[in-house]
Amino acid sequence: MRNVRLLTAPFDPNAEIDPFARAHPEAGAIASFVGKVRPGGGVEALELSHYPPLTLPGMETLADEAMRRWPLMGVLLLHRTGLLYPGEPIVMVAAVSSHRRAAFEATDFVMDHLKSDSWFWKREQVGGQWRWIEPRGEDHADLKRWQA
Repeated sequence: MRNVRLLTAPFDPNAEIDPFARAHPEAGAIASFVGKVRPGGGVEALELSHYPPLTLPGMETLADEAMRRWPLMGVLLLHRTGLLYPGEPIVMVAAVSSHRRAAFEATDFVMDHLKSDSWFWKREQVGGQWRWIEPRGEDHADLKRWQA
């Protein structure tokens, strides 16, 4: 089971993980990650733009790749676009498997790709000024771990 959605409105991670978990009563492990707009640092807002013909298909391909690499029963992948504010969830990734290692690794794999090699452009507003956010060197290094 793969549940991949691109969202334009806020979402509640707890309301998403509960039905995902209930759909897999045979699971031994569910690993999840929620990325939020960081409060502090003067950040007033975060804006995520994307290229619609590539974004959702790319997210679906990424979830499928995780399911091919690990023995998963399901992947949940949600990503916001538009204007977000400190404390709001941006992304949620969850993987369900018989054992924890596969669920942890699959979740990490998906996040590393979303952070460094995805279809989103991010900018943040600080002090009333907008500035673009680029992946950091460590984000690219994290992504390299998954190359065969």
